[in-house]
Amino acid sequence: MHIVVSGWFWEQPNTGSGQYLHRLLPHLAGLEASEDAYGQNSPTRQSYGKGTVRFTLLLPRAPKSDEHIYSLSQNSTPLTTVVSPPPRLPRQLAKLYWEQVTVPRCAQRLDADLLLVPYWAAPLWQPKPTVVTVHDLIPLLLPSYRGGWAGRLYTTLVSNTARRCAAVLTVSEASRRDIIDHLGLPGQRVFAIHHGPNSEEGEQAGEAGVPDLHRHRQIARKYSLPERYFLYLGGFDVRKNVLGIVRAYRRYLDQGGDPAVQLVLAGKLPHADSAFFPDPQRLVRQLELTEYVCFIGWVEEEDKAALNAGATAFLFPSSYEGFGMMVLEAMAAGTPVITSSE
Repeated sequence: MHIVVSGWFWEQPNTGSGQYLHRLLPHLAGLEASEDAYGQNSPTRQSYGKGTVRFTLLLPRAPKSDEHIYSLSQNSTPLTTVVSPPPRLPRQLAKLYWEQVTVPRCAQRLDADLLLVPYWAAPLWQPKPTVVTVHDLIPLLLPSYRGGWAGRLYTTLVSNTARRCAAVLTVSEASRRDIIDHLGLPGQRVFAIHHGPNSEEGEQAGEAGVPDLHRHRQIARKYSLPERYFLYLGGFDVRKNVLGIVRAYRRYLDQGGDPAVQLVLAGKLPHADSAFFPDPQRLVRQLELTEYVCFIGWVEEEDKAALNAGATAFLFPSSYEGFGMMVLEAMAAGTPVITSSE
């Protein structure tokens, strides 16, 4: 069986779609049909026996490093790469052309049995059976995220392309319900496959679940952390409700909360204060919280586990999430989570 994977986000590992692809592909490529996975009478086993699954990662540009891809091809199911650059167009038009023209053409030329698109951008023309991952319906459901006419047109396009797919994958039962309700897909074609924590097994803590205190002290020094802290880690767009966190912390102090437990807000702050990207620094000053709130900026991926593990609680009262990876990572680190129900 030959599976072609759309790899637009392969060289963008810091984006959500890039992380998903980098985590998903090694696990997919490590799965081979076997007697453990398929029964003796399974039609899948009869058609695609052990060792017959292979993957092609389709890329819009040559990767900066072949090391990750090479390790995958050596240690798992055969994996090759094909580079097919988009035409010289403005970036968004080039991306659209690549998704809608280049990807299905390559899937056909490479004689794929299946095209896998790991983000919400399946092609309208599907010469091969196509599976798409729709992480959430944020640009469809949240008015402030719909963008201008071009963004709304793109959302309409990919909504229609998802309806043509053989199957739609998503990352939570909540997103599955949204897809069925708002895209009108039949439930038997929509599958919720939950994320695991975005870290290697055992990364959050030391042996037997004991926190790595030495590692935490390193992280505390690196980010100038207070001894005890509530933690928010994530983006600052409006649905993340960071201003709500700041107001809640003010109430916590006003109602007798321990001021020794400070508030740490981690992540890249907005370039400018706006309705879509409200800058919490202004509200912190207005509520006279400057001495209690720490802004530590961007956090490296390898530092997140220790940062989570050292927190008194992780705060994530987002108004909408397809999944909420940050919540899972905090829980995996053994940290209590305060989040929203919707």
